[in-house]
Amino acid sequence: MTRREFTVADAYVYDHRSSLRWLQSHIQRYPLLFTIFLLTTLGMASSQSLSAVAVGNAFDTVLSGGNAAALTVAALYVVAAYLGYGLFDIVNSFAIRLLAQRVERNTRDELYLSLLSKSQTFHGRQRVGDLMARATNDVQQLGQFISPALGMTIESILTLIIPLVTIATLDVNLLVVPLLFLVGVTLALRQFNANLRPIADQLRATFGQMNAGLAETISGIEVVKGFAQEPAEENQFSHNARAYRNAFVREGEVTAKYLPLLLYGLAIGLAFGHALFLFQRGEITVGQVITYMALLGTLRTPLRFLLRTSSLIQQSMASAHRILEMILTETELDENSTGLAQPMVGDIVFEQVGFGYGEGEGEALALNDISFHAQPGQTVAIVGQTGAGKSTLTKLLNRTFDTSSGRVLIDGVDVRDWSLDSLRAQIGTIEQDIFLFSRSIAENIAFGAREAVSQAQIEAAAREAQAHDFIMGFPNGYETVIGERGVMLSGGQRQRLAIARAFLSDPRILVLDDSTSAIDSNTEDQIQRAMRRILQGRTTLLITHRLSQIRSADLILLMKNGRLLTHGTHDDLMTHSLVYRQIFIPEERKLEIGD
Repeated sequence: MTRREFTVADAYVYDHRSSLRWLQSHIQRYPLLFTIFLLTTLGMASSQSLSAVAVGNAFDTVLSGGNAAALTVAALYVVAAYLGYGLFDIVNSFAIRLLAQRVERNTRDELYLSLLSKSQTFHGRQRVGDLMARATNDVQQLGQFISPALGMTIESILTLIIPLVTIATLDVNLLVVPLLFLVGVTLALRQFNANLRPIADQLRATFGQMNAGLAETISGIEVVKGFAQEPAEENQFSHNARAYRNAFVREGEVTAKYLPLLLYGLAIGLAFGHALFLFQRGEITVGQVITYMALLGTLRTPLRFLLRTSSLIQQSMASAHRILEMILTETELDENSTGLAQPMVGDIVFEQVGFGYGEGEGEALALNDISFHAQPGQTVAIVGQTGAGKSTLTKLLNRTFDTSSGRVLIDGVDVRDWSLDSLRAQIGTIEQDIFLFSRSIAENIAFGAREAVSQAQIEAAAREAQAHDFIMGFPNGYETVIGERGVMLSGGQRQRLAIARAFLSDPRILVLDDSTSAIDSNTEDQIQRAMRRILQGRTTLLITHRLSQIRSADLILLMKNGRLLTHGTHDDLMTHSLVYRQIFIPEERKLEIGD
């Protein structure tokens, strides 16, 4: 990914050329751990072979009438081999598990950083449940790729190779059957993995779909219950769950046809017959026959390991592909780290701005030929019916979206030439749909601050937003945890916390999207008085239908169907704009009747 909205200084750079190279670069970040693992695995395989040789030598010693001292030495060799195996195993397990945890942690960090750096357009196209499946289950699957899958696979390979090397030291003729067996196992494993790979991809994909559907249903549970759609949602989830189960059944069918164990049984019979033949010819001893069969016996365990790890590796590679696909997905915006970064004055100019959400040619524009100039410190009211493009217009300021045509200038500089970090740090937004985190009230208010803030500053911002009194009404005051999206608060309380958050961020440009619509008139008047104090010297874009707010604005933009019909002050528009009069004369009459 070459473009991103956010980066971390000195972030580790991984190899993104392929899923395998990406995983390899994560492992190579810890060469010492991987080296320790390889050396101890080699020690385990060697100890296992050494124990088989020691047992065979002990039999030869007994058959040759060896004394007690010789038998004792043979027994000590066996004990030493098993003790060595145990010690190597302890260090080996620690190294591979620590490596797995670090790779899993780093992968999760890399994916999270990547998601933070994506544009709003990217996130708007994603299903949250599928993103969560990639960030949790798929990342966890990569941990299992290291341990046990990669660990067992390397151990299995060495446990296949070291015994063959040991057999060669007994008698080269004994290698005939094991080598034929090794060729057969290699071909069988290649076919087994080829059959397993598409099923592993299907497993990860169907899990993501199931998780995405579940997340959407839980997020929209009010709508589901409001329209009595529980049966339909249950059927949809059952369909997704069946698809996930069917993928597992297909995996079981492939696993049941695992040929290496069948080949192993055939190889044991042929090898034993061959060893007896060589023994009858006097080419090997009884002890060597026993050692040979013991070494062949050690091959059964790695074959079983490979059966288990093949499935894990294929699923892990599918997970790696899904995660890397998300990381490499190109975002529309770039942070422009070398762009302009300086304090804003707040001068805003739109020059023949056009914008469309669609990516294809001929897509209808949400904004068309928008031009106006807001001077520093002015309050600009944006007026129009639903769907006129009011919110879209404000999102071009902080580059939530980029213009399709024309330019947006702040202080005479195109917003695309500003550093994205500096640009967004100086533009505060209060959306109509307030998002609050499942954290304490104090943390939610402080969220907008760029630097650490004191409790006194948090409380001062809350007082400015007329939120202090209701906050202190909670048993834990500012430490009250408000639940996900602020479900414990009323709409007016959520909006006042959002206003306090904006106050604390101290922006040069403030965007308010109908932010006082859920506040009673008394509280609204108090907030407006506080705003008039804090907004001095700031440029404010206000999306509202309230006549009292519109009349006090320095500039009013009247929009319809993505076009700017006219702009000016309230008195100017009442005099010269028929459309504006048609909208607001009924409202003024209501106010007169109310008075």
